[in-house]
Amino acid sequence: MKRRHLAPLVLATLLAGCGVPAEDTPRRVHPPPGPFPAPVPAATTAPAGRFDETLCLVRDNHIVPVVRRVDRPFTPEEQLRHLLAGPTAGERNDDLASALPGAVNAAGATVTGTQARIVVVGPGADTGRSDEVLAFGQIVCTLTSRDDVNTVAFLRDGRPLGVPRADGSLSTEPLTRADYTPLINAR
Repeated sequence: MKRRHLAPLVLATLLAGCGVPAEDTPRRVHPPPGPFPAPVPAATTAPAGRFDETLCLVRDNHIVPVVRRVDRPFTPEEQLRHLLAGPTAGERNDDLASALPGAVNAAGATVTGTQARIVVVGPGADTGRSDEVLAFGQIVCTLTSRDDVNTVAFLRDGRPLGVPRADGSLSTEPLTRADYTPLINAR
């Protein structure tokens, strides 16, 4: 038998052996009793148990929000720790960096009401770094990306710390994302 005649024969044999008998007339199919599970809404795109975490990194002297997928909800303290750890290898390949190392030493974050309070330790008031604005902006933009944080206050030795804003002015008042809007790029 020639090879080109073999393929249809194999296909016919496979179809005939699939175990479903042919019927000449349609018949009614009765659904099984009991409630059926509700379909999953189409808007659910994230796998169960996964959460979006926004971290603000730096590229070309601008703040760039980056969304990472994490397996569980995260606290402001954990989000700050993730930010302080810097960009992943993939983010570095996308030319993302952090202005935080050497500019801001944040020791912790607590939330009271809708305000995050960041305790800053280390370098004095003037470190001579030109990227302090970006460093503080990274923290403010990262923490205000949360639904439970509207403002961020910086403290050193229990007192408000003067923090540079995008316009170059220093503020001891709680800061918002709007204080850094001129520096924020959408990826």
